[in-house]
Amino acid sequence: MKTWIPDARNFAYLTWKQVEGLPKDETLLILPTAAIEQHGHHLPLATDTLINNLLLGNALALLPAEMPVYALPPICYGKSNEHIGFPGTLSVSASTFMAVIRDLGASIAASGFKKVVLYNTHGGNTSLVDVMCRDLRAEFGLRTFYLSGAGGAKMEGINPQESAYGFHAGEMETALLLHGTPELVHPEKYTVNYIAQIDAPELLLPENGPATFAWLTRDIAPSGVMGDPNPATAENGERWVKTAAEKVAAALTAMYHYTNRFQP
Repeated sequence: MKTWIPDARNFAYLTWKQVEGLPKDETLLILPTAAIEQHGHHLPLATDTLINNLLLGNALALLPAEMPVYALPPICYGKSNEHIGFPGTLSVSASTFMAVIRDLGASIAASGFKKVVLYNTHGGNTSLVDVMCRDLRAEFGLRTFYLSGAGGAKMEGINPQESAYGFHAGEMETALLLHGTPELVHPEKYTVNYIAQIDAPELLLPENGPATFAWLTRDIAPSGVMGDPNPATAENGERWVKTAAEKVAAALTAMYHYTNRFQP
């Protein structure tokens, strides 16, 4: 799969002797978590994994060369059962996903490392990754961090409706791939669908509210799209990648320098 991870930051490119020589107490390892799942008629199944790699690779390129921060190979398969029924979606169960993270955490700890970041770009994984951050800390003593998507970057220029309910294969994801992998985007096949409208507020929300309802994509989006990809441009994608990379790099830097100031 296409990668933007700098070779010098790719953990899997090291030999075991090189790994042995790393400063274990300082080195920060990043475990990407994403998905292989439908993204409408116009984006590839690997969208979440590609975006993860694109943003992380650009962020790593901003870090000082002497900072020992490495990207592990990604967990490409996620909990994507909201998209089951769409051909090509490859989903694992919550227990399988969590078991893989737990076992990789065991290997990381056995190699002597102390710090790991779970960097997630698939919404269906979010709650599971949050649980596993705490579990890796409790079971292995790893200093574990969670980092999501654009690292809190604001994507300037997205309208409020898309910002609120452009969950999947909408303007932002489309723009990022128009910049990163334009050959994999099919603009002639755009479709539009929103799970809710900001001008028609309801008590029960699909996401990010005090009272929510569980949904499957087939329930609310026949094409698989939740958002509007039509305004997406490669120029915005390039600008948003830069903005997100700066935020992700800042978060990684803070994680690298983090110390447990409450430990006796």
